[in-house]
Order: sequence, then structure tokens, then C-alpha cells
Amino acid sequence: MREIEVFIDTDEIAEFFFQELLKRGYVPSEGEVEELADITFDYLLEKCIIDEEVDDE
Repeated sequence: MREIEVFIDTDEIAEFFFQELLKRGYVPSEGEVEELADITFDYLLEKCIIDEEVDDE
């Protein structure tokens, strides 16, 4: 199996959740979608779908 490099942006995930929830009739707060994005990121880490790299900038 080959390895590919993927960048996960939790802000992008939060925006995706916000738009999808709006389509389904929910009006989440900014804090709620940020929590969902963080949970999604943690899930991907736990399932070893992604590895976290910390920028030293």
C-alpha cells in the first residue's frame, strides 16, 4: 500500500459541518461546529487514518 500526504484543516471541517447541518435544518453555533471538527480530527487519529504533524513555526 502506498502512502499519500493529506492535509486536514479543522476550520475546513467545521465549515463543512456547518453547511451540511444547515441543509438538514439545524442551526449550530460556531462553537458547536468547532467541537465537531475537533472530534472528527480525533476520530481520524484514533483510527490511524491520519498522523498528526506539529509545525515548529
